[in-house]
Amino acid sequence: MLNISDNTVHCEKDLQGLHAPDKVRMPGWHLSFRKLMLTLFGLFVLFMFLPWTQNVRADGKLTTLRPEHRPQTIHATIAGRIERWYVTEGQAVQKGDTIVFLSEVKSDYFDPNLLLRVGNQVDAKQGAIESYSGKVGALETQMEAMGRELDSKLSQIRNKIAQTNLKLESDSIKIVQANIDLQVAQRQWNGAKALYDKGLKSLTELEEKRMKLQEAETKIVAARNNLETGRQELRIYHTELRLTQNEYANKIAKTQSDKFSTLSEKYDAQVSVSKLQIERDNYTRRTAYYYIVAPQDGYIVKAIKPGIGEIIKEGDPVVSIQPADYQLAVEMYVKPIDLPLIETGRKVRFLFDGWPSFFFSGWPGVSLGTFGGHVVAIDRNISANGKFRVLVAPDRQDEPWPPALQVGGGAKGIALLNDVLLGYELWRIINGFPPDLYRGVNDPGEKTEKKDGSL
Repeated sequence: MLNISDNTVHCEKDLQGLHAPDKVRMPGWHLSFRKLMLTLFGLFVLFMFLPWTQNVRADGKLTTLRPEHRPQTIHATIAGRIERWYVTEGQAVQKGDTIVFLSEVKSDYFDPNLLLRVGNQVDAKQGAIESYSGKVGALETQMEAMGRELDSKLSQIRNKIAQTNLKLESDSIKIVQANIDLQVAQRQWNGAKALYDKGLKSLTELEEKRMKLQEAETKIVAARNNLETGRQELRIYHTELRLTQNEYANKIAKTQSDKFSTLSEKYDAQVSVSKLQIERDNYTRRTAYYYIVAPQDGYIVKAIKPGIGEIIKEGDPVVSIQPADYQLAVEMYVKPIDLPLIETGRKVRFLFDGWPSFFFSGWPGVSLGTFGGHVVAIDRNISANGKFRVLVAPDRQDEPWPPALQVGGGAKGIALLNDVLLGYELWRIINGFPPDLYRGVNDPGEKTEKKDGSL
């Protein structure tokens, strides 16, 4: 009411006893409720400007960073029968320690003197190779002797041919001389006969000239016969030369054939020696596989083929071993829709099974019981469960992981993304946008650029 009079009106007293004013009067707590709502709204608006760390959650399990440090199964290299165990489950072993001894089950290797017998076969074959080498040397010496003998015989025949050629020249000269003598004797006989006809020569002188003429004719016939005989001898010597060359060529060719046959047998023996040496080395290596040894320092986890006398095949698992020296890591599986948000070096927080923890989403700095890591590898192929495997190693700049963690333990991973405003995060969730769409609190309206510069 307006204060336009000094007179006071006691409305409170005038309204006493009336029910209507009580019905329309505002309760006292309503004002407090409005103040509370205004305060809450102010706090809500204030919270909208607080920073918020986006994250992607994924389940995982503990593994090792390097493949050779992960639990492995030792397989039998050969088929055999278990004769003796040298370890128990949970026992620590060093590299090279014997785990189990196997005995032979294949009949091909039952002979206890198998290596000795194969070695004797190798020695025998090597002796045969030496004999073949000696035979090859003897055949080569024989061919050299045949070559020298051929040269000697060819030289003799060529000398005879040369002598025959000289004799033919001499016989040719004798024929010329005999022709001359015949012509002289013929003229003398003609002259003597003419004088005899005239009565100037006696019959005796005429007969002498006839005898000389006959002797000259005889000499020329003899000279021609000698010349033809020499030519025949020359043809015989040439034929003998060819026959000798062919004969020794055949002998040398046969000897070479024997040599090559011997070399072939020698090479076959060398092949046999190589095969036997391979078999001997294989038998030697096989005997070493009777003992299954630890490939590295570790602990025996489980005997897969327990018992004595059990038959195992080649490649059957015998025992599993956990390496002693390893570096833990976590393999977690991320949904394909979240994979573009994960990159190498991305920070990750973990909640390990068995360790009390409190994680406040959006403010990892106030979380308790979580441990840090960073992404070191991302699979290129999707796994059988329809997710991508991400390997995370411990963060050396953060609190170290508990030493009691074991390979195979469970872990929940929270990949930390960019810092954004809480108001933007709520707006993103309401609209169904993926995380990490913008850079952060400094410029929430600026879109994240890719490495190639595109939006």
